Amino acid sequence: MTSSQAASAAVKILIAGGFGVGKTTMVGAVSEVAPLRTEEYLTKASIGVDDLAGVGDKDTTTVALDFGRITVSSELVVYLFGTPGQERFWFMWNDLVNGALGGVVIADTRRLETSFASIDFFESRDIPFVVAINCFHGHNTRTPDEIRTALDLDPHVPLLIGDVRERPFGRDVLLALVDHLMSLPVVAG
Repeated sequence: MTSSQAASAAVKILIAGGFGVGKTTMVGAVSEVAPLRTEEYLTKASIGVDDLAGVGDKDTTTVALDFGRITVSSELVVYLFGTPGQERFWFMWNDLVNGALGGVVIADTRRLETSFASIDFFESRDIPFVVAINCFHGHNTRTPDEIRTALDLDPHVPLLIGDVRERPFGRDVLLALVDHLMSLPVVAG
């Protein structure tokens, strides 16, 4: 699709999760264009504010959003919006969610509690979502049933396990979201 062409339909998907779980990485892995990133270096000012437990080697953070695009066809474009993960930037989520068809919650089994806010956010707004467990370097400490129980997920919420750095896994997560959306009952407006 060239810049002079416009798709007849656009779909917005929100990518959420805790600090350092791989949201920016997933947007970058699946986007067909160089993603827009609003990352800044962590500074001494974040000491005592940002919880770096489990992400000690992280030196940047998203302060507004990540943005990527996937052209499905000349009629359909998918826009990906990655949310900031730190609590001090959660106010951005309320603006980013406007018009979203669905969401992806990325979680890390070493810090599942960092995903509770994202799950609550989507559930409280009745926005369908899937959960993607990001296995950093193949590291996964829990079974799917343990994860589902720990996150208190409804049985119908899809749960996928893989590495968000890998484009095929990111694609599978997005396809699982589409399948999930298509399985939901149509509500007459």
